[in-house]
Amino acid sequence: MSELKSLNKHTAPKSVMPERIIQFGEGNFLRGFVDWIVWNMDQKTDFNSSVVIVEPLPSGMIDMLNGQDCLYHVNLQGREDGQPVNTITRVDCVSRAINPYTQNPAFLALGELPDMRFIVSNTTEAGIAFDDSCKLADTPAASYPGKLVQLLFHRYQFFDGDPTKGMIIMPCELIFLNGHHLKDCIYKYIELWKADMGKDYEGFKKWFTDHCYVCATLVDRITPGFPRKTIKEIQQRISYRDCMVVQAESFHLWVIERPENMTVEALKAEFPAEKAGLHVLITDDEKPYHARKVTLLNGPHTVLSPVAFLSGLNIVRAACQHPVIGKFIHKVQFDELMQTLDLPMDELKKFASDVLERFDNPYVDHQVTSIMLNSFPKYNTRDLPGVKIYLKRKGELPQGLVFGLAAIITYYKGGKRADGTPIQPKDDPKIMQHLKDLWATGDTQKIAEGVLAFDYVWGEDLNAIPGLTALVKKDLDLIQKKGMLEAVKTIL
Repeated sequence: MSELKSLNKHTAPKSVMPERIIQFGEGNFLRGFVDWIVWNMDQKTDFNSSVVIVEPLPSGMIDMLNGQDCLYHVNLQGREDGQPVNTITRVDCVSRAINPYTQNPAFLALGELPDMRFIVSNTTEAGIAFDDSCKLADTPAASYPGKLVQLLFHRYQFFDGDPTKGMIIMPCELIFLNGHHLKDCIYKYIELWKADMGKDYEGFKKWFTDHCYVCATLVDRITPGFPRKTIKEIQQRISYRDCMVVQAESFHLWVIERPENMTVEALKAEFPAEKAGLHVLITDDEKPYHARKVTLLNGPHTVLSPVAFLSGLNIVRAACQHPVIGKFIHKVQFDELMQTLDLPMDELKKFASDVLERFDNPYVDHQVTSIMLNSFPKYNTRDLPGVKIYLKRKGELPQGLVFGLAAIITYYKGGKRADGTPIQPKDDPKIMQHLKDLWATGDTQKIAEGVLAFDYVWGEDLNAIPGLTALVKKDLDLIQKKGMLEAVKTIL
């Protein structure tokens, strides 16, 4: 075995570029997605930008990152055009990492850099929140939006309100319309700190409104993170001791909705990801792409999981490759859910095909039981809208999606699979008790009616949807009589 070198700027080449991006968050996703995208833009266009990472919490991984001079590798695994992909890239676009709790002057000094233009973040869904206990004088404010306003206000004052020194802000938190929520929080802090800002309050508020650009974004890449099982093999492959390797799937998508005060063309010119051949889509409206992801990625997951599990399959890849369950997934994806969306059909087919390749990832054993946590609320948000739209557009119910609901109901019966594996549903206790009471009747008509009438989940009585009660009962009877695998064949 070859001797491993320490990974740092003395043992590996590292680019030196202007610091133009501030990144709140040092976790696996940002390093395996955003920084990987920046690295690609640096390599393939004249973007010529490096990233300064700001740790959003008092403690994190920046000491480890700085210990490697912010160099690390990204290991992409997946399937593209039917072929397995397993690549390793050394990312060198992160210049340094700062802890604002111990290095507050250095944090604020980022606002003084004339080339700074972008701010990205992933502070978890809880990160974009307004905390009225934060003060402008805090070093730093506890919340992410509070820190952001402190930084922007310092920049405004340092450059005396220069309109060319505004920032483009692209949050990556997994919240629908994340940029809109972040902007609301920023305005709340500006009002909360109005007295502390004094004579600069009006000018700063106008500067932020006119010359800062907050985008809503949708991000999509599964990033398992540090590859504990294969790290020795990877380190031998790269010949470095890299303690910050990020493993991610090869698929990536970043949809960026232009801010109100900037055109799509202007944003594309400043952020040339498309020119670099990346799947980064800058658009007028993120909503249809959010609907596409929820419908064509999350929707099939929710119904394939109980059908696969009760057919004796444990991982998503095995379900995709199964001669019967694979056809069921394809039917739900292409024949039903895709028909309920409003984007161009070519785009939808490409996205749906990419999703099936992701499900069939040879490197990830995605347990179907992990997807089935809270299946009823998931079905409500991911699949029920498709049932309604399909019925409206086609004049009939989508058989696969309704069968998926019957499969979920059957899964919540509990007990054991044919091979003796325990069936252990997990959900809100109120939902669990309701299903237990219904299954105790042994009457599939009552079970179907009782589930569909459960407004705690649906917010309405789904028995009012024409034909739905009868079809759910029919599917429940089929599954009870024939078993899951034989029952699913009847709708293919």
